[in-house]
Amino acid sequence: MTTPANTRGLVVATGGSGYIAAYCIAGLLGDGWRVRATLRDLARVDEVRATISKIASNADTIEFAPADLNSDAGWADALASADYVLHIASPVSTNPKNDAIIRPARDGALRVLKAARDAGVKRVVMTSSIAAIAYGRGARAEPFTESDWTDATNPKDTTAYERSKTIAERAAWSWQKTEGGALELVTVNPALVLGPALSSDFSPSLEAIRKLLDRSVPALPHIGFCIVDVRDTARLHLLAMTAPGVSGQRFIASSGFFWMKDIARMLKAELGESARNVPSVSIPDFIVRIFALFDPVLRARLFELGKRRLVSSDKARRVLGWSTRPVRDTIVETAKSLQAQGLV
Repeated sequence: MTTPANTRGLVVATGGSGYIAAYCIAGLLGDGWRVRATLRDLARVDEVRATISKIASNADTIEFAPADLNSDAGWADALASADYVLHIASPVSTNPKNDAIIRPARDGALRVLKAARDAGVKRVVMTSSIAAIAYGRGARAEPFTESDWTDATNPKDTTAYERSKTIAERAAWSWQKTEGGALELVTVNPALVLGPALSSDFSPSLEAIRKLLDRSVPALPHIGFCIVDVRDTARLHLLAMTAPGVSGQRFIASSGFFWMKDIARMLKAELGESARNVPSVSIPDFIVRIFALFDPVLRARLFELGKRRLVSSDKARRVLGWSTRPVRDTIVETAKSLQAQGLV
């Protein structure tokens, strides 16, 4: 590893093996920051460095430190001398009823914040989600904004993921208010994050595109998502990290809402023959409900049927000058990256 002689300072990115983290780290390196990434297992250093080197020419300068959201050990050393922290790490489960992810999400965030305060870090930018904003209260006509909070007590309109993101973010804000001292906190709340996959260890968020391409979804349910590109999400993290006067703020990252049928049409229009397996027929809600009797993952998300949850990223655009690329480009580039790596 070589360390550049002149850098803007040290930024620690938690969860360095993650999808959003890789793009954040590449952006930081490109902007001249020294970067230290945390990993639960340092045996993955070469793998993670190789992945990030696909989008960053100086990935060899990344430092790595061992730290786990489930343990106090390592965090003080990992955050030592840091100017800023991007807290991106968060547990993920494919089981929508697995509330076991709530405790490490909440306690891990508090561990990072405490270590950051004690290390004299200027600001922590925490990756939250619109899962902490737009759920638990059904759909509505007007877009959800940063002033809204998911009702984590409503199991009929949330899964363990929404509850974990909400509880973790609320705990972070409560701690910062009472114990944070001079430490500043900002959160970024992305929608469904898509964009080029960098390896076969891709983010679960890309499953929506993969399942359309390999026909795991034989027909199109009346389900939709707000979408944001991973590269735009990373850029918002970096803007929120150094912008003056935004301590204590939340920023939604979204490029708009799209039904699955809209996504399927884009794939077919742009990819031609390589999208031949993408379904074009919609499936009635009552059929989806029948299928859900045999699929616990689908059953847990039946509350999404027909719900158009709009969120507004006007604040990020207005306050931070953030912008997004066309969603069509994001969806097509996601698909092409999955195909190029033989993942579909």
